[in-house]
Amino acid sequence: MKHRKAKTKGNHFLHPFFVGLLLLLFSCQSNDGSDEMVAYLFAYFTGNGPGQEQVHYAISTDGYNYRALNGNKPVIDSKNISSSGGVRDPHILRGEDGTFYMVVTDLYVPEMGWENTAMVLLKSPDLINWSHSIIDIPQTYPENFGDVNRVWAPQTIYDQNSGKYMIYWSMRHEQDPDIIYYAYANSDFTGLESEPKQLLFKDGACIDGDIVYKDGKYHLFFKNEDEGAKGILKAVSDKINKGYVVGKEHVDQTEDQVEGSGTFKLINSDKYILMYDVYTMGQYQFCESTDLENFNVIDSEISMDFHPRHGSVISITQRELDALLNKWGQLGNLVIGVKASEVKQNNLVIDDESNTIYIPLKSGTALDEFDPQFTLFRNVSTDKSGPQNFSNGPVSYAISYGDQSRDAKVSAHIDHNPIIEGYYADPEILYSKKDEKYYLYPTSDGFHNWSGKYFETFSSNDLVSWNPEGKILDLTTDVSWADRNAWAPTIAEVKIDDTYKYFYYFTAAQKIGVAVSDNPTGPFVDSGKPLIDFKPEGVSGGQEIDADVFIDPVSGTPYLYWGNGYMAVAELNNDMISIDKKTIKVLTPDETFREGTEVFCRNGKYYCLWSEDDTRSPNYRVRYAFMASPTGPLTIPEENLVIAKDEEATIYGTGHNSVINVPDTDAWYIIYHRFNRPKGITMGRSAGFHREVCMDKLEFDEDGSIIEAIPTLKGINSIQ
Repeated sequence: MKHRKAKTKGNHFLHPFFVGLLLLLFSCQSNDGSDEMVAYLFAYFTGNGPGQEQVHYAISTDGYNYRALNGNKPVIDSKNISSSGGVRDPHILRGEDGTFYMVVTDLYVPEMGWENTAMVLLKSPDLINWSHSIIDIPQTYPENFGDVNRVWAPQTIYDQNSGKYMIYWSMRHEQDPDIIYYAYANSDFTGLESEPKQLLFKDGACIDGDIVYKDGKYHLFFKNEDEGAKGILKAVSDKINKGYVVGKEHVDQTEDQVEGSGTFKLINSDKYILMYDVYTMGQYQFCESTDLENFNVIDSEISMDFHPRHGSVISITQRELDALLNKWGQLGNLVIGVKASEVKQNNLVIDDESNTIYIPLKSGTALDEFDPQFTLFRNVSTDKSGPQNFSNGPVSYAISYGDQSRDAKVSAHIDHNPIIEGYYADPEILYSKKDEKYYLYPTSDGFHNWSGKYFETFSSNDLVSWNPEGKILDLTTDVSWADRNAWAPTIAEVKIDDTYKYFYYFTAAQKIGVAVSDNPTGPFVDSGKPLIDFKPEGVSGGQEIDADVFIDPVSGTPYLYWGNGYMAVAELNNDMISIDKKTIKVLTPDETFREGTEVFCRNGKYYCLWSEDDTRSPNYRVRYAFMASPTGPLTIPEENLVIAKDEEATIYGTGHNSVINVPDTDAWYIIYHRFNRPKGITMGRSAGFHREVCMDKLEFDEDGSIIEAIPTLKGINSIQ
């Protein structure tokens, strides 16, 4: 057992700014230092990757809308407090003596996998300065717990009867089911008084316990780990450390896998919030209850500027909020957001270092009379309200805090990129001769590990203003052979006799299917089986994804291209829903090829474009080759970049594109996805499924070579 003081990580760049804020907020309190609760502190970690298993803080004034402190960087360095170098599942309790008690899992997944033997106990007078002790269970209790290889998700609760703090957590002996145990902390919260005892008795494994006391009963929420089971169950007892009876119904309100429940009561309310980590989807779900029996999902009321994993929420006083803001507060904690409907909310940039706010606006917004409608944190105000003239550049706003203020430069811009709001990727575009308009067919993104299950489409007359046309294919209801990983569609419009038909090729469960419709907006009817569910001869790796359909304008022959790790092509048969397997050919350009083939023809020249690197990489980019024919051979120019990141503009991950030509012109455009801006570059691998669709000009030299396109925020102008 080790105990020492932990060093916290601070942001001192804006320290004088928050000293002023501190003076204001203290002045609002009574002289007796009121203990009234006014806000909430959310402690969490961010993921399983290197550097992500650390304690982070976020604050809220209403329990629904949270903003990360310290720029979403850790507030405690895990290396300073743990034996493993990582900590997870932070739980903070306000003690009866005014001290704060935090317990965390001591685990660093990148090196240890999912086995560990220790937890960390911490205590603090102010939520900022923490002392800590490491408890290694097998080392401390070798006789009965020497074979323990999991010590997970500890929490603390005060036992009124014993006057002690009870710590409870799950443990696993060798390969036995995980069991929730408890033990009382010693008087200085540096160790356990005695050997752990089993708290919850049930068949099968259980982890992630969370106890709430209400109306004379202890409600123990926990994750049921039984084979084939899902979700959060609840056990109830009138004793804190025994007699729990497990209920039969799950209390979580989703069909997805969840863990890490945390429950807290709203200030001056009879409502409780149950939150849990929907870890397979990369989301957190919040539910509301007054009786801890019936729960209603309130996700539409929740906002966070970070992506938490298993954490806990406590209420805090004004004085505690002041101290946290003074230590870790930034501009983004004071100016929480903007409410104006013209704003592209996903792309708002609040830059703490430069004290600037960049507001991206939708097409048609009047810059000379735009009102941002700022959402401000508690007790913060600005010197301006109502419409301002942003047409001549940034407008200076004074953020007031008592008798001091600080200027923030606010600029507003008409940004056409991204061209549709929300998370989408792998864009395909079609000009419909039937409708004489453009249609966009992207991957629906924003789902953890690319787990989307449906496709949508959007329409436009001018390539700038896009209208949602709704879902056109749902794997869960419209496709019998796959129900996951709806990715990377491509489409062909074919006139058969006097009737237009639309052939929609899509990826599902790493196979390629095809669905047919009489209209570009569907409904599409699946063929009933995958079109591509095999590897071409000679190919041993990669995936059967990312189809591209191309109809040769010279011969009229339709071709289908596909592949990740390799590029294959085959002629489509006349029915457009099957291929001539005798024509399959592998055309992998070179070692830069990853996926995302796009083939088009301009002035008699055939072009093949592809994506290099990984969609999770900031360096994801597009290259090209000339093709002698739709089936090759390929000639790769020495300079063959089509589009790549622009670090100065903070645009990253530009890849998986399609190309469109405005009919009867030589105007060409490249449609591609990028990381979300501004958050993507800080999201790690999650950036790879939080992408946005953009469009820029595609230009050519006199000899037909593609001039490298520079990704922009402004995008293109209307073609009308």
